[in-house]
Amino acid sequence: MNKYEFQTEINQLLDLMIHSLYSNKEIFLRELISNASDALDKLKYLTLTDEKFKEYEFDPKILIKADKNAKTLSVIDNGIGMSEEDLKNSLGTIAKSGTKNFIEQLKAQKDDKAQNELIGQFGVGFYSAFMVADKITVLTKKAGEEKAYKWESEGGNGYVIEEITKPSDGTEVILHIKEGEEEFLEEYRIESIVNKYSDHIPFPIFLEKEEEKDGKKEIKEEQINKASALWRLNKSELKEEDYNNFYKQVFHDTEDPLLHIHTKAEGTLEYTTLFYIPKKAPFDLYRVDYKSGVKLYVKRVFITDDDKELLPTYLRFVRGIFDVEDLPLNVSREILQENIILTKVKKAAVKKILSELKKLKNKDFDKYKEFYKEFGKVLKEGIMSEFENRELLLELLLFKTNKSDEYIDLDTYISNMKEDQKEIYYLIGEDYEQLKNSPHLEEFNEKGIEVLLMSDEIDSIVIPQIGTFKEKSLKSVTEVESDEKDLEELKKEYATILVKIKEELKDEVKDVKVTKRLKKSPACLVVDKNDPDFQMQQMLKQMGQFDNLPEIKPILEINPNHTIFKKLKESGDLKKIKEVSHIILDLAKLN
Repeated sequence: MNKYEFQTEINQLLDLMIHSLYSNKEIFLRELISNASDALDKLKYLTLTDEKFKEYEFDPKILIKADKNAKTLSVIDNGIGMSEEDLKNSLGTIAKSGTKNFIEQLKAQKDDKAQNELIGQFGVGFYSAFMVADKITVLTKKAGEEKAYKWESEGGNGYVIEEITKPSDGTEVILHIKEGEEEFLEEYRIESIVNKYSDHIPFPIFLEKEEEKDGKKEIKEEQINKASALWRLNKSELKEEDYNNFYKQVFHDTEDPLLHIHTKAEGTLEYTTLFYIPKKAPFDLYRVDYKSGVKLYVKRVFITDDDKELLPTYLRFVRGIFDVEDLPLNVSREILQENIILTKVKKAAVKKILSELKKLKNKDFDKYKEFYKEFGKVLKEGIMSEFENRELLLELLLFKTNKSDEYIDLDTYISNMKEDQKEIYYLIGEDYEQLKNSPHLEEFNEKGIEVLLMSDEIDSIVIPQIGTFKEKSLKSVTEVESDEKDLEELKKEYATILVKIKEELKDEVKDVKVTKRLKKSPACLVVDKNDPDFQMQQMLKQMGQFDNLPEIKPILEINPNHTIFKKLKESGDLKKIKEVSHIILDLAKLN
């Protein structure tokens, strides 16, 4: 028998589980059944693709046994099983970056729903069994191997592994139920949990029951789930509740999805897809090592849930299933990426998802706004990479404006445009409230021209790349210049002041000009049209690329109608101009 210590992060996780932060403890059974289903999927795949397993007798099933006398609950599968190394890697370590951040999030969540969702999302569901058990025993034998092992732990004291004899392949997880948690040994309770969370697990789940027949007690196994591949059923056979329950079971969410998209294609290409849009963003949405939310099946056989190529990165929030008919079962990851059939299926799937989002926007704008608040930033990423569906993506974008705090789309903006207006105007900044008060909007506000206000970090990269939308070009208000003819007189009138301010601020600004864009503010800063804007400069700094660029100085534009400049012109006091210059620049920087 060998004793091992848990990885530090698991000790922290176990501490949370053992001390039962969660009221919804029943999810432990969902997680154990999900693990058993994964083990069956892996072995099923081998029996179909690996010569060593072609003759393997495989009748996949999951069995649940409750022993009230021994106070144990067992979840048994005849799946792939585990070797000694698998046990150490799977049950002693969390092989995933971001673990520390996950545990901090888990501690911070006061809401049970959010806590339970995190447990499922992060894939540490096995340890949730410590919410109801003070000891867990795992008996396992890996398919195709001779040796079997017992793994056992009481939580914080690490775990032991010893070699045992086990006649059959697969895994048995035995929970030694805590005092006060005996409800999970009751048949009705087990059935209700399976019905709620695991009804559409694609393998039969049996519950061992004791029955009295002719005065004798008999043990029988009764199937307690439907075990159907829901995505293969006809839409007419399914209710909204069926779709929602399947989503929560398979993708470990506690909330119903915002939207489901079920497609069955027949003809040249035969495939079925079932996609879900979650209500809330997954915790790893903005992590480079995010977990793919899409599973690939071929003729109902599970292939992978770890292929980020199945959908473009900007749709990484989508959860769902691809089930394709015309792919070889033993297709490799490299072949997956180059396979023409899969490329066509992916292309059709992306189009369908975006089209359904557009339908949602047109039919239920309030519901679409919920989606957009969670995933709008990620959709914008697609503008840079998705050329085929670019117009459709642009139609999905929403913006607030200088005229309203309510979201509008680009089509609505165009319908609101002034008769003689030829361009779509926008302003990018770090904060929506600050943008609303920007001096750059003063002329537009006075003329009643609507301006899109954008405060997402990604906007400074994405928006300038759009160019045009429905033959209307997009233009930043900072690039709109007053007519040079209108400025000639003002330039002459304020020539001395402009020269003096520029001389005083030569180290901080590229140029000093007069403008007619300002109505109330004394001055504002703009960038030269050949230089990156302020937001782009900030982003380059964060990426560590700014150090390699030459210094970029802004242009200071002054409002000749402002009292400050009128008085400076009247007084002709050059000393005062020198004193005021830095104050004006600082005010412009603040704005």
